[in-house]
Amino acid sequence: MMTLSEVANVLNGEIIGEPSKKILGICSVDNIKPDCLIFIFNEKFMDKVSFEYSNCCLVLDINQKNKLSTKLDILLVSDPRIALSKISAFFKNAPSALTKNIELNVFSGKNVKIGSNFYCGHNVIIGDNVTIGENVFLNHNVCIHNDCHIGNNVYIDAGTVIGSEGFGNVKLDDSWKHIAHLGKVIIGNNVSIGANCTIDRGTIDDTIIEDGVIIDNLVHIAHNVTIGENTAIAAKVAIAGSCFIGKRNMIGGMVGIIDHITTADDVVISATSTVSKDLKLPGTYTGIMPLLKHNAWKRTALWITKLDKIVKFLKLKKI
Repeated sequence: MMTLSEVANVLNGEIIGEPSKKILGICSVDNIKPDCLIFIFNEKFMDKVSFEYSNCCLVLDINQKNKLSTKLDILLVSDPRIALSKISAFFKNAPSALTKNIELNVFSGKNVKIGSNFYCGHNVIIGDNVTIGENVFLNHNVCIHNDCHIGNNVYIDAGTVIGSEGFGNVKLDDSWKHIAHLGKVIIGNNVSIGANCTIDRGTIDDTIIEDGVIIDNLVHIAHNVTIGENTAIAAKVAIAGSCFIGKRNMIGGMVGIIDHITTADDVVISATSTVSKDLKLPGTYTGIMPLLKHNAWKRTALWITKLDKIVKFLKLKKI
């Protein structure tokens, strides 16, 4: 529980109403609960707020200050979405099964170094020579393989595997021979990784997740990949080996990126796209085509890339 005044201090907000009002949590405009904060991201949602719940508090953009006609308490902030991200953690209870007593929950290898304020769930496995920074949260069944490094302020959700053996193989006659992966996984600071993700170790060099990266559930990052800082990756993305993803990329759900691809900084890749060539300039990219026999797909793709030239030619010919 917090008072409205305490919430305002966290959010650097301006109160219109009673500073001592008790705030028990956060609710949506579709499911209003008493003594809660209601974040309004768009003016059209104001009509959904019932004055029956006069003990709630609306959190609004400060630019809406002169448009208010409600008698509810108000907290004005510069950006309601950012305000929600800041205050939501104050109302979230850590799962009761998580503990600071790592002896009860962790199967730990040799020469493991763990920083302060470390929390973990059940059945967490940490291999040999692993380094973990401060303020790290490993949920149930997380597995950190040998020699990996995890920075500060990192959250890894349940079932995720860090440092698994990569899918590097060579064909010899009619059989496959595996290449042992000798690299590590290096995870920077302020990184969030969702549930049931797999991040493979490098073959020789390391797989690197830079500072500020956020990764959704069910993502696979293969060996020798580098993910640039502050990149966001949605669910079910698969990034093949030896890719270099630039800074501040936004990769939509179910995107597939083939091996040895490089993307520029500030690239956005639309959901379900397939990336088969380098993206050298910032911008939004979309690549969705029907499934065809490969040779037919290549012919179709070739003509699609030339459509603008064909249209210009036809206009010149006035056909």
